[in-house]
Amino acid sequence: MNGVLLWLQRVGALALKELKQLSRDPVLIVVIAYFFTADIYIAGIGIKMDLSNASIAVLDHDHSATSRELVYRFQAPYFSLQGELESDAQALAMLDRGEVLAVLDIPPDFERDLRRGRNVTLQMQIDASNATLGILATTYAGQIVTRFGEDMALESLKNIDLQRVPVVIDAHRVYYNPNQQDAWFMSISEMLTVITMLSLMLPAAAAVREKERGTIEQLLVSPLSSSQILLSKVLAMGLVVLLGTAVALFLIIEPAFHVPIKGDIALFFLVTALYVFANCGLGLFIATISRNLGQVVMLVILIMMPLLLLSGAWTPPEAMPDFLRNAMHLSPLFYYTTLSYAILLKGAGTAILWWEMLQLTLLGLIVFSFGVWRFRRQFG
Repeated sequence: MNGVLLWLQRVGALALKELKQLSRDPVLIVVIAYFFTADIYIAGIGIKMDLSNASIAVLDHDHSATSRELVYRFQAPYFSLQGELESDAQALAMLDRGEVLAVLDIPPDFERDLRRGRNVTLQMQIDASNATLGILATTYAGQIVTRFGEDMALESLKNIDLQRVPVVIDAHRVYYNPNQQDAWFMSISEMLTVITMLSLMLPAAAAVREKERGTIEQLLVSPLSSSQILLSKVLAMGLVVLLGTAVALFLIIEPAFHVPIKGDIALFFLVTALYVFANCGLGLFIATISRNLGQVVMLVILIMMPLLLLSGAWTPPEAMPDFLRNAMHLSPLFYYTTLSYAILLKGAGTAILWWEMLQLTLLGLIVFSFGVWRFRRQFG
């Protein structure tokens, strides 16, 4: 029992030493504070997944009241009407120069053909060099034109009892984010990204700083084991990340974006601690192959990119090739993303999430053990 207490006291003393060292680095403290506050706030208000004020021009070959009614349905907040063009060449030139995102081409005799019940084909040319905006513009334009066609059809049936006309009602139910606010997703996603980056970088930077200053050898000849040295760095930097997470969640995400935290907040921090523990193992591995802080930063970026791409936050697993979909299960961020959104927005508990939590725990133990093994091999 006394041996265990002594072991824990040494780890606690070393962790306190790490925190004191961090407190003497004001630049790093400012960077950490920025990432957990301003960076998340900017991501929440600045990144939109909806179409907003997309510039559109019109080639109206009909110049009728019906064509004008259709044109003026392409209004804010989704579209910004830039006026009417004179020729196809002018439309292509504006698309090539990026002056408009889309050009709506209305054919001649548009109104006459609609009044006679004929099918009418509209053409919309879209600049899809930005694929996301192109897809959004196509989707929104399709909805506007479809609604316009429905209104024209109802107008032609004004002398008919509409109660006897068969109608398909497309009813949607949106769960967990009923108003589909992008800020809910973006702010949480950015917080998860920041947690990932700092849980990789801080332990690696702390270990490499010891190597640069030559103090790692002093620690190794002291009556301390490799596990105590590494665990103290993980514990100290993990506490910093958890504190930053609390600041981001309660001072930025919840009050600024009104994100409802539906689940058990203690469970979320437990999952975050497991995830930070897993990432710290990767951070320790980075420290063993890095000679200076510059190399740490480059290796963190190198490791972070596949973690983010395989997290499932930006690309659904179903849209990935089979080998990438299988590789996602090797990414701690994949499990952490699933767990975080389920807890914060859905209110899910351990009865539902136990399998993902178990997988994250096992993966964290493997990664951390690998980091300790690599450290012992280098300095043992």
